[in-house]
Amino acid sequence: MAKTSFRSVDEYMAAQPEKAREVLGAVRSAIRRALPGAEEVISYQMPTYKLRGKAVIYFAGWKEHFSLYPASARMVDEFRDELANYRVEKGTIRFPLEGTVPLQLIEGIAKFRAEEAAARG
Repeated sequence: MAKTSFRSVDEYMAAQPEKAREVLGAVRSAIRRALPGAEEVISYQMPTYKLRGKAVIYFAGWKEHFSLYPASARMVDEFRDELANYRVEKGTIRFPLEGTVPLQLIEGIAKFRAEEAAARG
């Protein structure tokens, strides 16, 4: 993925290696189902979902994994059992590109992040 100035999520997705594109498409769909009213933008060169002008959740594809951001301490605690098999550190949740994409977990995380954002005002 050489390009680093994406103008849309579609452009970001098209620049991903084929191996990651299908997985990231599923992640994107899960977030969109969880946050149907969210604005989909690029922020920090990652797909970002905003509600009421505030960023709620980001995702990014990497060589061997994809990540969701930010992973607040409260959210990590709420999903502790479901996240037990994934790497969680420094506000990031890493999921392997290989294997089953945990779509229900991603939807739950997106909804939780929306609730956190709404509570912040």
